[in-house]
Amino acid sequence: MALSPAPSPVSGLTPDPPRAPHAFPRLRWLGLVWLAIYLPSYAAAYGLTNFLFLCNLGVVLTAVALIVESPLLLSSQALAAPVIGLAWSLDAGWRLATGSFLYGATGYMWDPQYPLFTRLLSLYHVAWPLLVLYCVRRLGYDRRGWALQTAIAASAIVAARLLTAPADNVNFAFEDPFFGVQIGPAPVHVAAVLLALAGAAYGLTHLALDRAFGSARRS
Repeated sequence: MALSPAPSPVSGLTPDPPRAPHAFPRLRWLGLVWLAIYLPSYAAAYGLTNFLFLCNLGVVLTAVALIVESPLLLSSQALAAPVIGLAWSLDAGWRLATGSFLYGATGYMWDPQYPLFTRLLSLYHVAWPLLVLYCVRRLGYDRRGWALQTAIAASAIVAARLLTAPADNVNFAFEDPFFGVQIGPAPVHVAAVLLALAGAAYGLTHLALDRAFGSARRS
């Protein structure tokens, strides 16, 4: 017969079970260091509204998820990072290979008005998807990540539409990435962009992650 833990001689209460060690102790510090460098560098070079981009918002949320060890938040960013990272890498790679952009999203990387160090920080687009996939492989994929990332994307797209300049086209809130046009009135366009992200990009990634890593431990 198993015995219950002895009451604490001081309080008379059963002591709390020991806490499990942090799953990513070194990556936790990486998250802290990244935020300390990335946030002021990007804010000074590009302005605060630049953090509304889903990529920049996502890498910040990933750092926070590493610090607090949240499988749910990591799962949400595992949906966004592969899509964004692939799109960014294709555009930058096309520029390196041909001298022109595929669709121009990485034009700032070649703009000398921005500090070189800050531009080089954008190489996180290559490492970020690998990092979150590694973390989700270790912790498991939480299916609630799809709903959370859809809510994050919806908030970021609406905020971009309301707070940023049309010329910046943050999160494609003003023009679609393929034809450079607005799809109907503003609410219709925003809904169409969100549907493409949540239904196609995030939806397909959600199915792949769920199949590969299964149901996650709930955070």
